[in-house]
Amino acid sequence: MTQCLPIRLDAAALSGYARLFADCYPRSAKFTPQYLRWLYCQNPEGPAIGFDAWDGDRLVGHYVGVPARVRVQGRELRALLSLNTATHPDYRGQGLFIRLAQMSYEAAAASGFEAVFGVANANSTHGFVRKLGFQLVQPLQASVGIGGLAVDWDLALRKAQFVRAWSAQSLAWRCANPANPVSMRRRGHSWQCHAAAQGLWLPAYGELPLTEPHEGADAPSGALSPLRLFIGLLPQGATRLRRYAPIPHSLRPSPLNFIWRPLSPRVGALDSGSVSFSFLDFDAY
Repeated sequence: MTQCLPIRLDAAALSGYARLFADCYPRSAKFTPQYLRWLYCQNPEGPAIGFDAWDGDRLVGHYVGVPARVRVQGRELRALLSLNTATHPDYRGQGLFIRLAQMSYEAAAASGFEAVFGVANANSTHGFVRKLGFQLVQPLQASVGIGGLAVDWDLALRKAQFVRAWSAQSLAWRCANPANPVSMRRRGHSWQCHAAAQGLWLPAYGELPLTEPHEGADAPSGALSPLRLFIGLLPQGATRLRRYAPIPHSLRPSPLNFIWRPLSPRVGALDSGSVSFSFLDFDAY
């Protein structure tokens, strides 16, 4: 019989999580204790929230979300970004992920969080929607192109029902990802943000409006390739991505979907075409 307990954030626990991730995702090298300490413990918005599954003294399941500030339908609120999930191969098919996630959302709601958001791949979307009550808002765009996104930020921010509310501190923390640092530079009315994706020649790329909270953000500028990968969403009509071409579905590792679940009666569903979201807002890069 497995027992579910809140996650711990001490060094021994982080090392245990790193070992579980290595068992579950042997091809991924990013889940080191250093990376997990940054993600779980150093976020200016607060420590990670989640639950572990134990079979005696054996860690067999883990689910975590990290706090984020977001603006939803014009109001700023605390939300949880659904991130890391791992079930040991010997314990799959027992519903541990659903149990751990639901307990995490209950704990988050009790702590004043009003929603959960995240990105789900094709394999996990069904579980989030059918078993955990998430809304599949819309698939993320995945495009390759040249140069900036030519975003009309006035229009984008007017139409956005969801957008991250980055502070200078939280943005600096995001850029300090030890597994894949983010570089930033100012161009026109935007921050141009990029991180390694397919080597230096094709970075993951996103933009933020150049507004007051970001003026003091301290991040390396870095060289930026003209060829760029955009994975995200912008409100309908805010840009045409004229210099970007969609990646054919046959060439994508897995379709990615933006998912959303209110935790408070004050928060409602989101309309498709109303989300501002980029690689900065989740953990793909």
